[in-house]
Amino acid sequence: MKTAILSVGTEVLFGQIINTNTVYLSQQLNLLGFDVMYHYTVGDNSCRLSEMIELAFRDCDFIITTGGLGPTEDDLTKETVCETLHDQLVMHEPSLQALHEIAKKRGRTMTKNNYKQAMMPSRAVVFDNDAGSAPGFALSEGGKTVICMPGPPREMTRMWQRSVRPYLEKLQTAVIFYKTLRLFGIGESSLETELLDLIDAQSDPTIATYAKEGECSLRIASKRGSLEEAQSAVDEVIEKISDRVGEYIYSYDDEELAQVVGKKLIDRNITISACESCTGGLFAGALTSVSGISQVFDRSLVTYTYNAKMKELGVKEETLSKYTAESSQVASEMVCGLKEKTGSRICVSVTGLTGPGGGTPEKPVGLIYIGCIFDDRLEVKEIRMRNVNREWNRHYAVLHMLDIVNKMLAQKSV
Repeated sequence: MKTAILSVGTEVLFGQIINTNTVYLSQQLNLLGFDVMYHYTVGDNSCRLSEMIELAFRDCDFIITTGGLGPTEDDLTKETVCETLHDQLVMHEPSLQALHEIAKKRGRTMTKNNYKQAMMPSRAVVFDNDAGSAPGFALSEGGKTVICMPGPPREMTRMWQRSVRPYLEKLQTAVIFYKTLRLFGIGESSLETELLDLIDAQSDPTIATYAKEGECSLRIASKRGSLEEAQSAVDEVIEKISDRVGEYIYSYDDEELAQVVGKKLIDRNITISACESCTGGLFAGALTSVSGISQVFDRSLVTYTYNAKMKELGVKEETLSKYTAESSQVASEMVCGLKEKTGSRICVSVTGLTGPGGGTPEKPVGLIYIGCIFDDRLEVKEIRMRNVNREWNRHYAVLHMLDIVNKMLAQKSV
């Protein structure tokens, strides 16, 4: 069923609050097999809201609204929907009783405008709000339905889970199942080229590629009569994709690379330490975002200067003088010194130029070296990034560090 999501509120329109409701509802509706066709945002204006409802209904069967159900004069969603769908507001006694109970618990007296929240369209299916005061509702006319929910995300998600989703599940005609694969080391254009015949021939399941800050994602989705049918169709396509680009896939469950690496380290009880120069501790920050990583993460040393590299890691002065810090030789001595200092099974180092200044024709900005030791295996990798900007280069360097650790754990070539 074709569906539009309509966010109501001038504060949303002006960007004063982040609209997380639309993201959440899009994901949830897709899982139910509802085709989300449009996202709309309109301010607290009855005339424009009515026009937007009529516009959406030209191509959609359902509209989901959030916001505008409060007690104040600028909360106009309910009144506008009621008028647009040719109904009238009546007092809904269960909602009124719920409002009295809320006021009693809070030790307050109901004000006149609170009664407005208990007024509901006469034909509406009313949804209780046990996380706030504004009830929601569904109102239908001529095969079209508007479902109205409160704007605060906590109230909206609770109402969705407890009332609206069960209401919509009764109307389901299909189920969507999807998986998101995460890849590193291959660009979006190259990825599409590898899978072009599968993408061109797609109908169901569908394959969509996405690029995200140095990584790629693949979303494989199927819409079938049952969850089992959809899942089987998706798994079949994933098998074909894995045969072609499996070496770049690090997650089949839409996990961040740090999460994947962290879980492997924890599950295998493998200790890890790091020494960082150009990333300034970002690798440690990424890895320590993983719950439980304290079991295996020993330390990370930010050895930014020549002196720090020599004093903390035992890098030779002559090595720095001859090759500079941005070299494979220094990355190697850094990680070997770290291994000797910490005894961690995996040690990783990084040094390089992230810009914007400091580069030369021989050693341009974006040149980094990563050293990694796993038990007795030592690898040093040179990476030349696209010199986009400092923060991007630092972020991309951390991804490469995580990727190298991930491959070392899998005994793969880096």
